Amino acid sequence: MSKNHFLTVDAGTGSVRAVLFDLEGNQTACVQQEWDHKEDPRYPGSMDFNWEYNWKLTCGCIKGVLEQSGISPDDIAAISTTCMREGIVLYDKDEHEIWACANVDARSTDEVSQLRKAYPGLEQELYLESGQTYALDALPRLLWVRNKMPDVYEKIAYVGMFNDWLIHKMTGILAVEPSNGSTTGLFSLKNRSWDSSIARRCGLRTDMFPEVRECGSRAGTVTAQCEEQTGLAQGTPVIVGGGDAQLGCIGVGVVRPNQAAVFGGSFWQYEYNTADGRTDEECRVRVNCHAVPNVWQYEALAFKPGLVMRWFRDGFCQAEKEIAKLKGTDPYDVMNEYAKDIAAGSYGMMCVFSDVMNFINWKHASPTFTNFELDPVRFSKYTFYRAILENTAMVTKGHLDLVREATGNQPEDIIFAGGASKSPLWCQILSDVLGLPVKVPAVKEATALGAAILAGCGVGIYKDMSEAAEKLVKWDTTYVPDSANHQLYCEMYEQWRSVYKASLNLCSQNLTRSMWAAPGL
Repeated sequence: MSKNHFLTVDAGTGSVRAVLFDLEGNQTACVQQEWDHKEDPRYPGSMDFNWEYNWKLTCGCIKGVLEQSGISPDDIAAISTTCMREGIVLYDKDEHEIWACANVDARSTDEVSQLRKAYPGLEQELYLESGQTYALDALPRLLWVRNKMPDVYEKIAYVGMFNDWLIHKMTGILAVEPSNGSTTGLFSLKNRSWDSSIARRCGLRTDMFPEVRECGSRAGTVTAQCEEQTGLAQGTPVIVGGGDAQLGCIGVGVVRPNQAAVFGGSFWQYEYNTADGRTDEECRVRVNCHAVPNVWQYEALAFKPGLVMRWFRDGFCQAEKEIAKLKGTDPYDVMNEYAKDIAAGSYGMMCVFSDVMNFINWKHASPTFTNFELDPVRFSKYTFYRAILENTAMVTKGHLDLVREATGNQPEDIIFAGGASKSPLWCQILSDVLGLPVKVPAVKEATALGAAILAGCGVGIYKDMSEAAEKLVKWDTTYVPDSANHQLYCEMYEQWRSVYKASLNLCSQNLTRSMWAAPGL
């Protein structure tokens, strides 16, 4: 018997998956099941999480990955978990699930309005302590449960996150870790633990917070019940995991202060590591605990770039999808091949989707393309497509500038991972806009690898996360900025910021519909 694999379980927004890695960080098998989070028709904006059905899907993924790989369950050295942030699970005194919602559940608009009216200035006060605002944290949702489901609220004994829920199902141990727990808004960033005074100031109970265990520590072992449900071997060590963005950083080696990464998926995240938990005085950017002990992260989010790309592909690029099918390639590869010949700056055309983050007053304008001419040669659909790529890179520049203003520092280079990093064109545009080298790792989907690294550290196979990342993270390509393009994009960025401000003003006048607004705005 050889303990030569790690298993990671990832509860994402749109799917759950089980992934196997060998001890060298090579992915050997993966089984994924899509899931969705239904809206309760009584509560607009809700995203209910079906824990019974979703655990069955999870068990199916674990059984499937064991079958696909052909390894013995006894070959698994350790297991760890990761998940979407912000989703919460509530438990009763017997540790049975009683209520759960997914990450961007937005049913609590009334509660946010009530908080702001009853306690002016409290949101800013809490942000300085927790790094969170009402936009994404658990506070308004817990208040919603108190107001709308008082019977459930009275039964709450514990609140946890989805990665902790997975560990609880495997081991019977219920605890919360700092990287995801800090996104609840109920944590002290400095102490990396619950701050019950935050709950008290918001009118919430203070007796529902479970133990906190650091990422990479041992949670427990696989139980007999879990063995029966999943096929895993009873007694296999289960290691405390973390939030998806934080583990993604570990998976690309961003484990020390002053390192940074961009993750390009449905949403884009700019993550910048710091050596303390200080927050932004203007409350513009989120601050979380890293999954690395004694490291914190400034996080700036771009809303829906990947979804914008999917919309454009499916709405306007049917021909490219057919070409890709014939060539056995990805439609985006076909689109990129045409778009690379469009001049940098897209002949002055700009588009409006996600704004640069303003965490305390977060609202996005109505989607818009502007400043184009009725010239089908220069302004073809590939010009529009390239403008989307450039727009997302400019949002990222805004986030780089924002974090530099808050911390006084910026990284020497950017590590770029996630689905968007598979596009050489997008990688080069990002480098040109930021004016920094962009390094792309060989493993584009880094979150599961980060969980595997935690698993290995937790059982002593790796000395620490830095050593493991140094050993396991391999590099694909480095993109160097073109100085002329960088100058052009810097000028265009200032114009785009003015255009965005005008577009937000149209939303404020109710002439256009916001793409997204935080609860209560």
